[in-house]
Amino acid sequence: MSDRTADLGQTGTRSHNPASLASEALRLSGDLVRKEIALAKAEMGQNVQRAGVAVGFIVAAAVIGIVTINVLVAALVAALAETDLGPIWSAVIVGLVLALLAYILLRKGMSDLKPEALMPSRTVQNVQRDAHAIKEAYHDK
Repeated sequence: MSDRTADLGQTGTRSHNPASLASEALRLSGDLVRKEIALAKAEMGQNVQRAGVAVGFIVAAAVIGIVTINVLVAALVAALAETDLGPIWSAVIVGLVLALLAYILLRKGMSDLKPEALMPSRTVQNVQRDAHAIKEAYHDK
């Protein structure tokens, strides 16, 4: 027989003695805490994974930034080596496009690493909702 059916009397209603209510409250609170901890662990795992992707964006931005410097330096060398503007402007345009891409990736990575983006927000909302429900349940009795 389960805990819940053990509390049922002959009339089919739960017993309302204080010890039974306290025991049920402790059991339900323990279950609730275990579930919230499991949710927090899962959510933190997702946030750590997202932080890893953000670090990947930052690394990609750094690599592209280095390539950008190489391209812009090559443009400067080409400008000094030749007077024809064709290859020079091509290198400058490519360098500027790479610089813009590096900037976008860097901003995205930095945005994803903000502390508020890594907080377990669903867990916080669930805990607040559960606390409110527990208060309401005990105020009704």
